[in-house]
Amino acid sequence: MIAMLTAAVLGCIGITVYGLLFGLVLQGVDRKCAARMQARYGPPLHQPFIDIAKLLCKDNIIPKNAVKSVFNAAPIIALAASITILLYLPVGNLMPVLGGWGDVILVLYLLTVPGLAMVAGGLASGSPYATVGSQREMVTMIAYELPLAIAVIAMAWRLNAAGVADPFSLVTLAQTPVWSVVGIPGIIGMLLLMIAITWVTPAELSRVPCDTPEAETELCGGLLVEYSGRNLALFTLSGAVKTVAMATLAVVLFLPWNITWFVPLAGAAGIIADLVFFAVKVLLVVFFSVSLIRVGMARFRINHLVTFYWGYITLIGFAGMILLVLDAVLGMGVVA
Repeated sequence: MIAMLTAAVLGCIGITVYGLLFGLVLQGVDRKCAARMQARYGPPLHQPFIDIAKLLCKDNIIPKNAVKSVFNAAPIIALAASITILLYLPVGNLMPVLGGWGDVILVLYLLTVPGLAMVAGGLASGSPYATVGSQREMVTMIAYELPLAIAVIAMAWRLNAAGVADPFSLVTLAQTPVWSVVGIPGIIGMLLLMIAITWVTPAELSRVPCDTPEAETELCGGLLVEYSGRNLALFTLSGAVKTVAMATLAVVLFLPWNITWFVPLAGAAGIIADLVFFAVKVLLVVFFSVSLIRVGMARFRINHLVTFYWGYITLIGFAGMILLVLDAVLGMGVVA
């Protein structure tokens, strides 16, 4: 019992350090890639680490009319929730620390917590800019949650139709690629669901073109306008960790393969090879779903954002789900 508890504590500490460091690295890579696509040199890869160090050294200013308890608690809750998500996600061939105590539905709920914490912090700041930003964040969350839920439920249902036990488990999703149980209609459906998740990712991370809650040119930073110093650093770290979590979820759902599934590598060599391969997949997900989209798109207006996600992306998700259902009904692929 003590050994299990010690292993769990060490696992939590390791995942926390990994999430913070890898998240900041991903932010640096994203900024560098975006700059190069815009014919700029861009900041160094370690710039996010410098920014966090500067913020942690600055004073933590709290507005006079703010609700101080909520204003200070919001960034802590956002960061804690983002780290907690990582505890339920596999990393390479390493199984989740808390894999036996939650599934992908719990992860979907946890993904909303950092956004809700930002909304609470914005409303508690007492700023009219932050209030408008918080309202926009709530509308954005309502817009993108539906296609995300459609994609996850459709994939779990297809695994269940193939006779796979515990289809909502992240361990099951990581070890049993849905691609391996579907036929031609299912493959097309999976591609449509991948497109939907690719567009949900920038909205989940409040990145361009879905950064309307912050919108510096309109709202001067929106729901984070009154945050500074340590609190702003915590929100920044929360965003970095959530980037790792969202990219990891996309990898688990659509790119779960490991190098050791194809190349016989045992022991430490296999673990390292799988971790490197996993990092490459996460980088590719961030590049295509964050860097490429934000460079190629302008910011959505809030009404356009809702129309886009409830209209186009939800329809793409429904089309993918219907194709997965047809795939099972027609007996294509693996059916129990």
